[in-house]
Amino acid sequence: MARIRRDTGLMARAMHPAAPKPDAGLCVLVAEDDALLGIVLGDVLAGLGHTVCAIETTESGTVAAAARCRPDLMIVDEQLGSGSGVAAVEEIERAGPVPHLFVSGDVSGILARNPAAIVMQKPYRESDLLSAMQRAIGRGRLPT
Repeated sequence: MARIRRDTGLMARAMHPAAPKPDAGLCVLVAEDDALLGIVLGDVLAGLGHTVCAIETTESGTVAAAARCRPDLMIVDEQLGSGSGVAAVEEIERAGPVPHLFVSGDVSGILARNPAAIVMQKPYRESDLLSAMQRAIGRGRLPT
C-alpha cells in the first residue's frame, strides 16, 4: 500500500521504494496549484495502490521533484502557482520522456499547444483518472 507523509501541510512526500516490485503500483508525481486538490488526488492515488513521490504547486518545484523522484507517471495541472505545468513537463522531458497527463479547467490551451496530449477536464471522476493514466503509461491495465 502506498504511504504518504504530510510535511508542511502544503506538500506531501512519500517513501519511494528503491526497486519497485512487478505488482507494485506506480510512483506518481502530482503537480497541482491548489495544494488541497493535490493532497486529495494524492490520497486517491494512494488508495489505488500507487506511491505519490511528491505533490508540488510550482513549476520549479515540479521540475526538481521529477529529477529527484524519477516518477513512473506525472499528473500535471496546466497552470501552477508559479509558472506553467506545460512548461515544467517540457523541461523535464529534455532529460528523457516521462509518461504524463494534464488536468485543466480549460483543456483547449493544452490541446492547441499539443494536440496529442492526454488531458482531463476538471472536475473529473476516478474512472476518468484511471483511463487517462492507462493511456499515459501505454499499458492495458494499471496495478490497483
